[in-house]
Amino acid sequence: MRISLVFLAVAGIMVSLLALSTHYSAEVETNVYRSDWDSSVVNHSVYSVVYGIPVALIGIAGYALIGWLAFYRHRLPAAICSLFGLGYALYLTNIEAHVLEVWCVYCVVSFFIITLIVFVAFGDLLSQRDRAV
Repeated sequence: MRISLVFLAVAGIMVSLLALSTHYSAEVETNVYRSDWDSSVVNHSVYSVVYGIPVALIGIAGYALIGWLAFYRHRLPAAICSLFGLGYALYLTNIEAHVLEVWCVYCVVSFFIITLIVFVAFGDLLSQRDRAV
């Protein structure tokens, strides 16, 4: 399961890098037709930064930390960090759904990745606990 967590963390880093590139792109694409999917709008909104730090960069750091913890078999810290990541992803998803009313493809993919990481991390933690008994 350790390799699965590392693989998912790398996938999360890659998706977050795509969101970060959208954040730093100069143009904000506006769709004349009402679209519920517009990564540019989300990544240029006031919610895309926390104290001047892009949320995508925070995601990269979080996925890197989870990947590092999983690689070195720090099961409990990896599971706890993934849970914090999921909590923050839920918060951001709520903003997309109810405040911005626009969805970012990268954010949704990242949400699914962190959700998978939580299940795998806690599954790994529980399987290790069962082996110790």
